[in-house]
Amino acid sequence: MNMHENARMTVHGRVLLVNRIVAGGWRVADAARAAGISERTAYKWLARFRAGGERMLHDRSSAPGRMPHATPVATVEAVEGLRRRRLSGPAIARELGLPRSTVGAIL
Repeated sequence: MNMHENARMTVHGRVLLVNRIVAGGWRVADAARAAGISERTAYKWLARFRAGGERMLHDRSSAPGRMPHATPVATVEAVEGLRRRRLSGPAIARELGLPRSTVGAIL
């Protein structure tokens, strides 16, 4: 998984952090300071490690688990069908009675 551009630590850095605390006997505050992160974040990674081992230190998906307000499939198919007939976005919006922003997001 690609590292988030604002992430301070890689998986390797998280493993090093946890090893310093668990095996090295470092205080969480000292390990956090050495890693350049907050104590709260260090405690978060330590808790994840204790919950499931090293595999829990890997990046997780940030994709939503569900989308309760997603555009219905039938609407998406209708928009795509009209687009294949070469209608413009605003024309499709008028035809289907949808907001232009919804049609634009689909296209």
